[in-house]
Amino acid sequence: MKFEHALKISQHRDKVAAYFADPSLLHHFQDGFISKELLEGDKGKTGAKSKMIYKRLELIETILENNLPDSFYALYEHKYTVNTMLVKFQEQDHGSTLYIMEIEYTQFNGFFMKLMAKLMPGMFKKQVLKWMHQFKDYCEKN
Repeated sequence: MKFEHALKISQHRDKVAAYFADPSLLHHFQDGFISKELLEGDKGKTGAKSKMIYKRLELIETILENNLPDSFYALYEHKYTVNTMLVKFQEQDHGSTLYIMEIEYTQFNGFFMKLMAKLMPGMFKKQVLKWMHQFKDYCEKN
C-alpha cells in the first residue's frame, strides 16, 4: 500500500525542517510518543538506527537518507508492519513550505493486520494525515 499527502505550512522551510529533525519535539505532534533511543550509527545521519517508543507501540527507525532541509527517507519496522517514509520540504512563495509525505507499507504481518490493510486502508492514511496536521499546527505556532 502506497499513498502520499501534502500540506502547506506557513513557516520557512529551514525552520520546518529543523523542527522535524529534533526528536525532543516529537511529543508535540505525534500522539503517544515517549522517546527515541539511538541503537547504532550517528544520530540523525544516514544509516542511524533508533528505537522509537510510543504508549502503544515500539518500532525501529533506520535512516536511509537524510538530506534535510530538502528530504528525509527512513524505514520503519514494527512487529506487524514494515514501511518506508519519504518526507520532502519544498520552499514556496512568501516564506511557506510544502510538506509532502510519501508512505509505502511493504509488509503486513499476521492475519489481522493484513485484513485491516485490505479492508481499511483509510485508517493508515488518516493517522499519517493527523500527525501531519499536528506538525503543521506546531510549526505555525512556534
